[in-house]
Amino acid sequence: MVKTAKLALEDGTILKGEGFGAETVKSGEIVFSTAMTGYVESLTDPSFKGQILMSTYPLEGNYGVSSDWYQSDDIKVEAYIVRQVCKDPFHPKSEKTLSEFLEEFNVPGISNIDTRALTLKIRERGSMKAAVANIDISDEELMKIVEEQPRIEDMKLVDKVTVKEPKIIKERQEYNVAVIDCGVKKNILKNLAKQGVGITLVPSSTSAQEIFDLDVDGVLVSSGPGNPENVDNIQDTIREVAQKLPVAGICLGQQIIALTYGAKIYKMKFGHRGSNQPVKDLESGQVYMTSQNHSFTVDEESIKGTDLEITQINLNDGTPEAIKHKELPISCIQYHPEAGPGPHDSKQFFEEFVETIKNY
Repeated sequence: MVKTAKLALEDGTILKGEGFGAETVKSGEIVFSTAMTGYVESLTDPSFKGQILMSTYPLEGNYGVSSDWYQSDDIKVEAYIVRQVCKDPFHPKSEKTLSEFLEEFNVPGISNIDTRALTLKIRERGSMKAAVANIDISDEELMKIVEEQPRIEDMKLVDKVTVKEPKIIKERQEYNVAVIDCGVKKNILKNLAKQGVGITLVPSSTSAQEIFDLDVDGVLVSSGPGNPENVDNIQDTIREVAQKLPVAGICLGQQIIALTYGAKIYKMKFGHRGSNQPVKDLESGQVYMTSQNHSFTVDEESIKGTDLEITQINLNDGTPEAIKHKELPISCIQYHPEAGPGPHDSKQFFEEFVETIKNY
């Protein structure tokens, strides 16, 4: 029996489709991703916490779900919107269907939605508050859920995804790194571990002294969800740590570092999400294809007059894609070098960070 589901947007739009996944109601900010593959990685990416994800690619679920592809321990998106969901996937590693995956983690999905039209609406209107219902609920009740939810700018989402206490990812080596967990992806940790360093994952609220007590040689500020201005105490930690150790940042990490040294950030109209964003290095002229997932970005004009400089830009809209400190050993990028999902053009980020640590 076909399950009717509903999608409601804060502009008053209500769309009906076919439900899959869990029979529940979830709300969040609706965003879209243009990636053609990697739905498992995207669904489990902590940076999507608080958001309803829509895939622009018309068919999802065709290669099933494997736990090898998880970027965290569970699904982090609030709900999932697709044009068509495959019910009979095939892949040697597949353990379950996409619908079973969503049901396992109590996440509703809705299919048979005109995702092309919805993408155009989001591009014109911007990201909006929304809700997906896989149960019998009136339009009025669903719209009330949409209206009453907080805006993502006001939520402390990092608190929902960070580890609660330090966790050793890789035992001590000659060189060791503390990763400040703002919502780190497993592929970030895997790629960093390949560089032969010991890794300790620490909560986003960790103080500089607590990091020094770990006797590490460098610090990486991870990616994560939501507004970088709502991450408590982290700017004080970075400011103190960077006086003694190399610091790097990925995605949300770049935004937090920019705020730490006097720049400003702003929320984009609909953000960058996908695995085909072109980034140009201003020194070498080289262009990378990158994987991205962010709603906020650094205000280019606000960099002027600070000790930061822009080193890479997005070729689609000119937004800053990498910055570094003019004097301190701090470098960061707005995109995802770990390729989960996405191209592998920028994996050298991890090698360059570890080289900085060794040479510092």
